[in-house]
Parts: sequence; structure tokens; C-alpha cells
Amino acid sequence: MTVAEKEFALHDVVEMKKPHPCGENRWKIIRMGMDIRIKCLGCEHSVMLPRKEFARKIKKIIEKA
Repeated sequence: MTVAEKEFALHDVVEMKKPHPCGENRWKIIRMGMDIRIKCLGCEHSVMLPRKEFARKIKKIIEKA
């Protein structure tokens, strides 16, 4: 099963393939819809990505909500 097929939900903590410039690689999902907003757990910066792009860039789910 690929990561794209895995179910991710609101408030899950995920690991992305590339780390944020602040050095942190863990992100929390704070909004879900057509786009997904994630917040860096290192510097609190948030980024909005289209769902398809997010599914491509996610590496694994670290903790379920």
C-alpha cells in the first residue's frame, strides 16, 4: 500500500519527503478539503497544498489524531 492510499485525517502528524527550511520534518494537518493546510511543528509556519500534491509529497503518518 502506498502512502497516497493511506488514510490521513485532521490533526494527524505526518512526515514529508523534504524537510522544512527550519530543519523540521514533522507537520500537523490543520485543515482538510480540496486543499490541505499543514503546519510545521518546528516554526509554526503553515502551508496549503492541493490534496493530490500533498498525497505525492507525504512520506508517512507519524501519529494519528
